Amino acid sequence: MAVNKTPILKRCRSLGLEPAYLGVDKKSRRKLIRSNRKTSEYGLQLKEKQKAKFIYGVLEKPFRNYYKKADQMKGMTGENLMRILESRLDNVVFRMGMARTRRESRQVVGHKFITVNGKVVNIPSYQVKAGDVIEVKESAKTMTRFKEISEVTAGRIVPEWIDLDAEKMVGTVKELPNRDQIDVPVDEMLIVELYSK
Repeated sequence: MAVNKTPILKRCRSLGLEPAYLGVDKKSRRKLIRSNRKTSEYGLQLKEKQKAKFIYGVLEKPFRNYYKKADQMKGMTGENLMRILESRLDNVVFRMGMARTRRESRQVVGHKFITVNGKVVNIPSYQVKAGDVIEVKESAKTMTRFKEISEVTAGRIVPEWIDLDAEKMVGTVKELPNRDQIDVPVDEMLIVELYSK
């Protein structure tokens, strides 16, 4: 499996992203040295795509497949793409505060600690649907790891499209989010322009 080994803060600096979007509360003290060259239209589009891929931890091929799927759905392609990315299981686990960072949420899912509607799912890219109940497996709830996670993520704001019982570590997806409910700093229209060339 391909893994991006680039340090998170370095990647955030180059993309102009706040590390908080990845669940990382560190701040980089280094300043990114910008050149005075004007970024081309293609450069801007590529940067937005790289930003979305980096935030959600998706590689190029699956990302392209998400775009094709979004393009075939009804409605705006860009909004559909963001909705598909946001409804990945690893992202929903992160949003519920069952993991400190997006990378950790991927690991938590991969290690079979998460159940969807009572069944263990270990695929981070699993698409959740409205009405799905996502829960930390009973045997894992008493682990010190999850106690530490719940202490760290206690103050995190849970999106309104998720109904969460933090005590029981259970969350229900009330509905799939619309674009206004996704607080990710990505201009999806630039991604659509890039792929529709």
